[in-house]
Amino acid sequence: MRKILIGNWKMQLSVRESVALARALRAGVKKAKTTIVLCPSFPAIPAVRDALRGGAFALGAQDLFWETKGQYTGEVSGAALRELGCSFVIVGHSERRAHLGETDEMVNKKVSAALAARLTPILCVGETREERERGTRDAALRRQVHVALRGLTPAQIGKVIVAYEPVWVIGSGKAVPPKDAVRAHGKIRNAVEEVAGAAVKVRVIYGGSVDSNNGAGFLREAAVDGCLVGGASLRAAEFLKLVQVAETVA
Repeated sequence: MRKILIGNWKMQLSVRESVALARALRAGVKKAKTTIVLCPSFPAIPAVRDALRGGAFALGAQDLFWETKGQYTGEVSGAALRELGCSFVIVGHSERRAHLGETDEMVNKKVSAALAARLTPILCVGETREERERGTRDAALRRQVHVALRGLTPAQIGKVIVAYEPVWVIGSGKAVPPKDAVRAHGKIRNAVEEVAGAAVKVRVIYGGSVDSNNGAGFLREAAVDGCLVGGASLRAAEFLKLVQVAETVA
């Protein structure tokens, strides 16, 4: 199965910087077996879309709201993202859970909204440092998966990408060992099976301080379907190195 690389640019770049990065990446990848998704900030989506046109990249967004329209100042609907050319959307990133109070129930509504808008949800789950130290990582992952997928059909669940992102490593520059990620991915797949049945297989990727130095360790694991990349996706040369690794194992 082809690997997946998702660049989450967060709120790090201006529109002009986003376009420059998109053009550099497009110039560096003519074609690819790897599924490569770039997720710029909302204001940069149209310009990045135009810069990527005809290339090997897909476009994603960093969030969406669960309603289709209404009096929700500052929110963006899945339909609007789809109209702008997005085909993926990140849902439930730990930074939104931590800084903006997103709950498992809110994430569940966003996953449903993404699917209704024909967007592929990139569902982020992961334990905090406290949960890891208490030995409750597996329970935390199981809870997050169960609630996020509540009310969905097995067919819908099969379209979801789950990103395991241990909250405590994001931004630290220090990723978990690949074998540790593999164990967590197994727990996530078990939780999905509990909800959707053994016949449903989802793609599970790793996120958390991924760069060109450690990316190969994750991408070469059969249980790791790809990577969600933060800081390293902001540097064209660095992200292109990850693409090259993914191409060798895809």
